[in-house]
Amino acid sequence: MGAMTDPHDHPPVLAEILANKRDEVERAKSGVPFSELEAAVAQADPPRNFFRAVTRHGSNETAVIAEIKRRSPSAGLIRESYDGDGFDPGVIAKQYAEAGASAISCLTDERYFGGRLSFIERVREAVGLPVLRKDFLIDPWQLWESRAAGADAVLLIAEALTESTLVDMLILAQQLRMTVLLEVHSLDNLLRVRPHVGFPHPTYCLLGINNRDLTTMTTDLNHTLRLADLVEDRSVLVSESGIRTAGDLSRLREVGVGIVLVGEHLMRHEQPGEALRELLA
Repeated sequence: MGAMTDPHDHPPVLAEILANKRDEVERAKSGVPFSELEAAVAQADPPRNFFRAVTRHGSNETAVIAEIKRRSPSAGLIRESYDGDGFDPGVIAKQYAEAGASAISCLTDERYFGGRLSFIERVREAVGLPVLRKDFLIDPWQLWESRAAGADAVLLIAEALTESTLVDMLILAQQLRMTVLLEVHSLDNLLRVRPHVGFPHPTYCLLGINNRDLTTMTTDLNHTLRLADLVEDRSVLVSESGIRTAGDLSRLREVGVGIVLVGEHLMRHEQPGEALRELLA
């Protein structure tokens, strides 16, 4: 099956983000010699096992990947208090860990999400949970950058990658011993990447279904419920976006989905950890 390689094939918001990211990556590559990244990876603490952390729950439980997110293209700044120094990823990570999160997702894109690559290390210092770098990763160089920064797992978005780049990055992530959350938004992309889930090694890859429509930016939990039928091994399936209630978790478990990634719903709460506690109650 073919892959989307022309930026005009992407919804406008994604096309703009990817164009910006390509420029950002080229600037970063010219500023940091690869040998420096390699040395940093060699000296980094070994990755924590993200895959195991989110797949070892019981059948009546849901593992939550709790997300640290300051802003988004659709919502803008999620809370006014997150402006400037009022945003502390380490404090939020501690709240999540105490409230029962299985792992942490941390936005590192600066321009559109208000993230920083340095947030990964701050989260890792604050909690013992494994950390996913959530960003628009389009170049294998960024996987080295992620591992050097302390990431235990990375997000790869099917809509942003050609088939060959995706396969190369799956292989490299496994060599760097990082878990991949391979995310799809559409049925077409699910069918396209489905053969690669679990490649090159089954305990390094999760499959995420994002419930956000990239054209309208609206979310619909039914998207996961519909597409789950097309996934043979649902133990690696993660539902992302638009999850707000314990009832949503129950509906997902009924179709065999026991892992969720929740961000905006938690981050809107004055105490994100409290919101997670309520979700898991």
